[in-house]
Amino acid sequence: MSERILLVDDHQLLREALRRNLEAAGFEIVAEAGDGPSAVALALQHRPDLILMDVSMPGGDGVSATRSIMRADARRRVLVLSMHTDSRTIREAINAGAVGYVDKSSSIDEVVTLMRQILGGDVTLSAPVAEAMLKALEVTPDHELSDRELEVLRVVAEGCSTPEVAGRLFISQKTVKNHLASIYAKLDARDRTEAVIKAIRMGVVRIDDAD
Repeated sequence: MSERILLVDDHQLLREALRRNLEAAGFEIVAEAGDGPSAVALALQHRPDLILMDVSMPGGDGVSATRSIMRADARRRVLVLSMHTDSRTIREAINAGAVGYVDKSSSIDEVVTLMRQILGGDVTLSAPVAEAMLKALEVTPDHELSDRELEVLRVVAEGCSTPEVAGRLFISQKTVKNHLASIYAKLDARDRTEAVIKAIRMGVVRIDDAD
């Protein structure tokens, strides 16, 4: 059975292109919306498996729409697809309840991959978004992560492998793995993306609004 998708974007041509590509990838598009209020109404009417949500739209932005949808039905899953990759917008979308964020410069293959990860139960960010967020992380005074753990998290977010992290930080691969295990345990996370999102929501780290 195909996963049911709601497309939300104020640009009709983009929606049409997304529809064609996503249907070719095996998804079912149950509805389309061009503004925030319509997105909320259609999400509650159709109860899609995933909502692909733009941010900047007339008559109500995607962050507000996401917040309204999640308040009405917290089981919905929202993946934000936006041209905005500043840390403030990303943080607001995640705090509103989005479980993923992908920039519009991404390929359709990457969008499809992230959609499938989310439908499989993951929380996820595209690589440029994850890197932008982690570069803006600022530790709060009462955080649980050590300075070294946060440093490891930053480098991993740049796409570095365990050996590359070890080389960059002049530590052993075993030490890198130990730090990652500690980070995931402290944040109750399965992977780096979930660790970032949980850290923001829990207040373990905060995003510096100055971009």
